[in-house]
Amino acid sequence: MKPARVIITLFAAVTLSIPLAPVASAAPDTGGHKQTLRWAAPKGFHIGTAVAGGGHHENQPYPDPFTSDRKYRQVLAAEFGSVSPENQMKWEYIHPERGRYNFGTADAIVRFAQQNRQVVRGHTLMWHSQNPEWLEQGQFTAAELRQILREHITTVVGRYRGRIQQWDVANEIFTDSGALRTTENIWIRELGPGIVADAFRWAHQADPRAKLFFNDYNVEGVNAKSDAYYALIKDLRAAGVPVHGFSAQGHLSLDYGFPDDLERNLKRFAGLGLETALTEVDVRMTLPASGVPTEAQLRQQADYYQRMLVACLNVSSCRSFTIWGFVDKYSWVPVFFQGQGAATVMWDDFTRKPAYYVLRSTLAKRGA
Repeated sequence: MKPARVIITLFAAVTLSIPLAPVASAAPDTGGHKQTLRWAAPKGFHIGTAVAGGGHHENQPYPDPFTSDRKYRQVLAAEFGSVSPENQMKWEYIHPERGRYNFGTADAIVRFAQQNRQVVRGHTLMWHSQNPEWLEQGQFTAAELRQILREHITTVVGRYRGRIQQWDVANEIFTDSGALRTTENIWIRELGPGIVADAFRWAHQADPRAKLFFNDYNVEGVNAKSDAYYALIKDLRAAGVPVHGFSAQGHLSLDYGFPDDLERNLKRFAGLGLETALTEVDVRMTLPASGVPTEAQLRQQADYYQRMLVACLNVSSCRSFTIWGFVDKYSWVPVFFQGQGAATVMWDDFTRKPAYYVLRSTLAKRGA
């Protein structure tokens, strides 16, 4: 079967309607005091956030945050030196039909980043979740699936060539026991484990300057899952596959202990010659009946945020620390974890929590 003709949907009206706040006016450094996270950060260290939109947001009683909330964009520009599309570059959003792409919001995010002197993390090219029905339910041969994946990676990465600093190429490909997701992941199930290496090769061909990452949750510490990544990456790099980085997502909960070996784990991946990063950091909690966190919970949350940041700062290869949303009203946590929330560093009205101040002071000390 011949490859389907590619139709690119721009949605230019949406893209062009988004006001862009320049960094210089949004985040002044008055009197030498580090007022925001991005200005407090050490030189060459990127403090980032996910850009809210798509996914679960489409089912919530508010319009798309990035395109509709001016205050949100102002804070996004002022506080962060790196942005990651939360859902807007995932398959179901950016490639909703075979041969048709929806680049409108992704283009707007990249343009916003350029105008505000921010770098971009691309998320994600190969994953078992949030795939469109046409892909998951299609009756494709192995050859057709391989061509679909190659065309997708080449088209998406190529579109943003030179404008995206890091890509999460393969996302969550192992289970917690360290086994490949051969049932859930359509690519590995239908094409075999070797497709992972091909995905990295194709992404590198499409943008040789972008840093290419494996990304996952529950890999903050040394365990079966992170061991599986360590062994795989070691083998891939020995075979010349362009794997440049390993990132732990950092979705933590106050219901569980802190991964004390986070720094040691990042250092062993750095020892393979990799860049490392924390890419989806938040700290959720089971809320009291009032729905308002206790002072003790807020202190513990701030401690978890700080310890993750310090671990990253202590590893020379870890130069990117991204929180998965910065304001509670747009957080994914309450949608997916019943009775839990308050996972970000700002309240619904954008006022700052203790976790925010701890991050800023920690960055400032290292940047001094």
